[in-house]
Amino acid sequence: MAVMDGPDLLTIGRFARLTGLSIGALRHYDELDLLRPVRTDPFTGYRLYGRDQLEPARTIVRLRDLELPLETIRKYLATDDPADARRLLAEHRARIEARTFRLQRVLHILGQLTTEAPTDMTATPDAPATPAPFELDTATRRQLAKDLFNHTWTLLEKQGRTDAEDDEMIHSAHASRYHWGEVTVGEPVNLARGEWQCSRVYAVLGRAEPALWHARRCLALNEAGGYADWDIASAYEAMARACLTAGDLAEMAAWKARATEAIDRIADKDDRDLIEGDLATLP
Repeated sequence: MAVMDGPDLLTIGRFARLTGLSIGALRHYDELDLLRPVRTDPFTGYRLYGRDQLEPARTIVRLRDLELPLETIRKYLATDDPADARRLLAEHRARIEARTFRLQRVLHILGQLTTEAPTDMTATPDAPATPAPFELDTATRRQLAKDLFNHTWTLLEKQGRTDAEDDEMIHSAHASRYHWGEVTVGEPVNLARGEWQCSRVYAVLGRAEPALWHARRCLALNEAGGYADWDIASAYEAMARACLTAGDLAEMAAWKARATEAIDRIADKDDRDLIEGDLATLP
C-alpha cells in the first residue's frame, strides 16, 4: 500500500517537483546525511519530507548551481552564524577565482597555439619555445580601460580603504591608462583622462611627486591635442591638487584660478558642476 503524505508531509516525488531536485539527488543527499527525510517507511522505503524542508532544499539547489561542494553546503546549512556563512561563501569564491585564473592561462596558451604562427611544440628544456605574442582586440582593450577606470573611481570614493586596496587602486589606475594607450583608434583624449586619474590617486594618497608627474602629463596631452571644455579645466584642477599635495599653496592657488576661469567655457552644466565640485574640495 502506498504511503500517503499528510498536511505537513510530502512524498519524494512531490518534494522533488517543488524544490527542483531530482529524486536521485534526494536519495543521494539522504545517504550523505545532507537532507534526510522526516520519515522513511521501514517496509516500503518511501521517503516523506516536511514542508519546512522546502527552503533548505531550495538553498541546496542555489548553492549547487554556484558549484559549492556538498561538504561546504552541509556546513553552510548547519551554521547559525551569518559571519561563518559568509566565510564559507568567501572561501568558495576564492577557489573559483583561482580556477578562473588557471583557465585564463590555459585559454591564453590555446590562443597562442591556434594563431597562424603557433608555438613550437617540439621545443626542449635546453631550447624552450618562444610563445607567439597574444594581442587583445581593440574592443576588449577599450572595455578594460573603462572598467578599470570605474573600478579605480569606486576605490577612490571608498571610506576606510586598506593598504591592500590602496595598492589595488594605484595598479588599477595605471592599468586603465595603459590599455587606453594600446587602443590605436578612438579618442586620444582618454590618455589625458587616464593621466588625470593617476594624478588624483596619488594626490589622495598624499604622494606629491607622482601626483605632479601625472598632472603635468595630463596638462601636456590636453594642450598638445587642443582639448578644451571640461578636459582642460580638469587638467588645471589636477595641477592645483597636486601642488596642494606638495605643499605649494601659491601654485595651488594659481592653478585653481585657471581652472575656475576655464569653467565658464564648459558648455554642459553637469560637466561644470563636476569641476566646480572638485575645486570646492581645494582650500
